[in-house]
Amino acid sequence: MDDIYKSECKEERTLYKIGLFSQMNRVTIKTLHHYDEIGLLKPAYIDEFTGYRYYSSAELPILHEILSLRQMGLSLEEIGKVQKGVSVENLLIKKKADLLKKIAEETMKLSQVEYYLHHKNEVGDYNVILKELPEVIVASMRTIIPSYNKLLEIIPPMGREMERLGCVCAVPEYCFNIYHDGEYKETNVDVEICEAVTEKKEDSHMIKFKKIDKVETAACVLHKGSYENFPKAYGAVMQWMEENGFELIDFPRESYIDGIWNKDSVEEWLTEIQFPVRKKIYEE
Repeated sequence: MDDIYKSECKEERTLYKIGLFSQMNRVTIKTLHHYDEIGLLKPAYIDEFTGYRYYSSAELPILHEILSLRQMGLSLEEIGKVQKGVSVENLLIKKKADLLKKIAEETMKLSQVEYYLHHKNEVGDYNVILKELPEVIVASMRTIIPSYNKLLEIIPPMGREMERLGCVCAVPEYCFNIYHDGEYKETNVDVEICEAVTEKKEDSHMIKFKKIDKVETAACVLHKGSYENFPKAYGAVMQWMEENGFELIDFPRESYIDGIWNKDSVEEWLTEIQFPVRKKIYEE
């Protein structure tokens, strides 16, 4: 056969032209050329007159290792490191961690798709997303209010006090409330009003300054309209958490985006409900 060449070495060996070697191993000629160029798999012999590449059985284990590691997701650069002595076990341990993370991310996407498809009619326009909440320095006012409808009465005095202290609001603006009761209460509500600022100022009788750490994962929904309908938004997030295996790890926040200060109509008020969460850990 023209594709098979007997070398003239003392220990005669069978050499296969690149085309036949390609067919035998289901690898394209272009790929074999590339492996040769980057030093992963050199031919056993190159005819100095024709330039034809020939391969022997000695190249088979090398090729099979390359193909195996490629199927496990290692890059050609990583395979080159293995050939130079880097521990393949360490690379595969890292690859395993990367794959598990990707599987978790894709599983999360699938569960969100399933939830949307099965509960769209129940949760209306509440689409839950997961996102990070940034670390912030806040001007904080914590107080007890007789009822939720008194919130709008205490915010203007806080704004005037912040102005007196020389506060500069952070950009983008981030104003949110945290409720510390741990449950819904109609009266004597323990609320903390937070406004992100660029730097701490000296505390006053009304306002305290502090840093709030970053939240790695928060389940969030947008609520449009009156604050009286917040329970629907809260219910949508809680239902989503239950069905997707998440648990609350801190007090929820109500982040005010649009409201009475910049919108004429209540229907245009926009608030994001933010639940700091983590994936539940199930003990076997």
